[in-house]
Amino acid sequence: MLGSFRSRNYGPLKHSGFRRTWNRTRSAVGLPDLHFHDLRHVGNTLAASTGASLKELMSRMGHSSTRAALIYRHASQDRDRTIAQALGSAFGVARETKIENAGGM
Repeated sequence: MLGSFRSRNYGPLKHSGFRRTWNRTRSAVGLPDLHFHDLRHVGNTLAASTGASLKELMSRMGHSSTRAALIYRHASQDRDRTIAQALGSAFGVARETKIENAGGM
């Protein structure tokens, strides 16, 4: 994993160098409690929300079991439900507004 990151002189980043850089960066952006693993969680949740299949999520996470991928899919389905309810409400308001406007003509 750390092989993907480079030091200031573009050499491989050592664990101690990563920790120092990570701590400095998360403090600078106002997220001192952010864990590196949280980025993985966000990335996989976003991938699930775009419609990634279980197989695709498993591949991204490096898992051979569907268990972890289903957690991200579930989060995406909960969000889909919330979005669908909000859209239903918005269409209801738009329909009522149209009916009211048409009746006043």
